[in-house]
Amino acid sequence: MIVIPHTDIVRLQIPPRECVAWIRESFNLKKQAVLPTKLSIHPRGEDFFNTMPCLLPQRGDGRQFFGVKIVDRIVGNAPSLSSEILLYDALTGHLLAMLDGDWITTMRTGAVATLAAQLFRNTDEATYGLIGLGNTARATLLCLLDTEPETMHHVRLLRYKDQAERFIERFSAYDNVRFSIDDEAPQLVAQSDVIISCVTAAPQLLCPDDSCFREGVVVIPVHTRGFQNCDLFFDRVVCDDKGHVSNFRYYDRFRNFCEMSDVLDGSHPGRQHSEERILCYNIGLGLHDVLFASKILERTGDAGLEVQLDKETRKYWI
Repeated sequence: MIVIPHTDIVRLQIPPRECVAWIRESFNLKKQAVLPTKLSIHPRGEDFFNTMPCLLPQRGDGRQFFGVKIVDRIVGNAPSLSSEILLYDALTGHLLAMLDGDWITTMRTGAVATLAAQLFRNTDEATYGLIGLGNTARATLLCLLDTEPETMHHVRLLRYKDQAERFIERFSAYDNVRFSIDDEAPQLVAQSDVIISCVTAAPQLLCPDDSCFREGVVVIPVHTRGFQNCDLFFDRVVCDDKGHVSNFRYYDRFRNFCEMSDVLDGSHPGRQHSEERILCYNIGLGLHDVLFASKILERTGDAGLEVQLDKETRKYWI
């Protein structure tokens, strides 16, 4: 087994556009993968540990991977989300690698949000509204800018402490984005074609006034928080996996409901008309994590830290 730490993954310099391509690939594999719904345990309050297993389909070269990610959010930690991934050879049961999951989680989440925005937005000249300006929002914008380098992107940021200014500074070297800052969520919502919220906690609705959501808008609540009012009047709800949202309060009232993989394989249509309001609940799939981990393992080769677990090989050892 090798250990692949965060620094080694960052050193690979995987382009954000490649992350979006991997996400599209993983969604296309979803119906052939074994993907149980994630198990979430809350030790206290808003803290959680999520367990996310996935068996990828066997590849053309005969290889097959199984993996499991453990992700936690503990109040007071910095960053707030942390994760590790165990990757196995599904044909032998051998543990191949343990990877730090923070880069994978962040970049695959940003890539999913980008793909959803590009699939469902009403216009290629969309105005984007970003709420919650941490690592996930940064990853989302990196993916968006890298996949559409010739497009000028207008991005509105919701002010919170000094995060908006720091966010703008992070992207100061990019010439295909311009920013504006809004002080209130309803103001941002009313002027955005695609709303991407990356806040990890929202005890109440971020924009309770339904009239603020313009026709044709796409809302992508990355951590599902703060937009439950949209469940009741949006024209279409799309998710990454039905099992993730089946316990939502208004699940039975979702309109025109489907999964992302249905749209990508053509079994369900995408946007039907320019006025359609679309809500995208992409909760996060172990499928994405395991596919990313397998590609990073193959790209890393034997460069990771080798660890011997000294597994027992005798049939009888008690």
